[in-house]
Amino acid sequence: MVTAIDDPVSAKPVTATRGGLWRYIAVRLLLIIPTVFILVTLVFILMRLTGDPITAAQGGRLPPDQLQERIHAAGYDRPLIVQYLEYLGGILRGDFGTTITDNRPVTEILLTYGSATLELAFYALIVAFIIGIPFGLIAAYRRDRWQDAVLRVTAILAYATPIFFVALLLKLVFSVWLGALPVAGRASTRTELKLQGLDAPTGIYLIDALRLGDPAAVVDVLWHAVLPGLALGLLTAGIFLRLVRTNVISTLDAQYVTSARSRGVRNFRLVTTHAYRPALIPIITVIGLQIGLLLAGAVLTESAFEWKGIGFMLSDYLKARDFVAVQGIVVMIAVIVALTNFVVDVIAALIDPRVRY
Repeated sequence: MVTAIDDPVSAKPVTATRGGLWRYIAVRLLLIIPTVFILVTLVFILMRLTGDPITAAQGGRLPPDQLQERIHAAGYDRPLIVQYLEYLGGILRGDFGTTITDNRPVTEILLTYGSATLELAFYALIVAFIIGIPFGLIAAYRRDRWQDAVLRVTAILAYATPIFFVALLLKLVFSVWLGALPVAGRASTRTELKLQGLDAPTGIYLIDALRLGDPAAVVDVLWHAVLPGLALGLLTAGIFLRLVRTNVISTLDAQYVTSARSRGVRNFRLVTTHAYRPALIPIITVIGLQIGLLLAGAVLTESAFEWKGIGFMLSDYLKARDFVAVQGIVVMIAVIVALTNFVVDVIAALIDPRVRY
């Protein structure tokens, strides 16, 4: 007679489990507020360590009296705590300030160029999944053999090599030597003119090209995205490869896999069927952490390929010492990372109840 084993987890009613999930989601949602508040405060303080933004951007270009007049007009001669409280109030209203160099609202820049960065991050994640997960499975399947050694070294090189160096190398090989791929830009001039003629463009060229109904435009957009997506995606692909390999190997030592092996199940099937899905749970969790890395890497990638997104504009504003624009963009990136981590945590909790607290 088979005796049921008391399991306090399985014995919990469904309502309690759902209650735990909603409580977990509520806690994670509330944690976003102090996280963003701390990040906003740190960015504000660090930006002010160099002085006021007007002096940083225009110092040495204007006579002292005109410079002081602009500082007073912008309110940067007031007490720091007053400026800080006013800045927080502006953020709550959705006002991230106005750039000094071109007098544009920072929110307009974020809306105009944010879609390009989002599109690049999407391509990079596709590259990371296509390369990282299959090769991670191969490394686990060929554990401690030469294939595993080669893939581990490749993964280390992928996430240890600076992105700007990878970008320059890819441009040199595929654009200069082979002439196979575009060297820069998001699309050709002809395609960009077509996309600009659309009503209410999304700013995501692939979606706009599909809306245009022109296969040549779609191919042109994807062709321009190969090198930037590859340069940024290889960084995350190396991390995914190592993570999949480690988790698949640890899962292969689990009791249910050992039982399947004793029944004569082949090792290849164990890797691809029994150990594959549990190994994906850490990948989902790590995606949230990688969003920040992708956005940071986008600054170098977009600058290298003249991909006009938030990273490209951030680089330009840094060169111009426009700290108002830099501050607004960095804060918005911090908010995006915090929200993305929240979404990823919720997805991980839905997949694996063990992550709920």
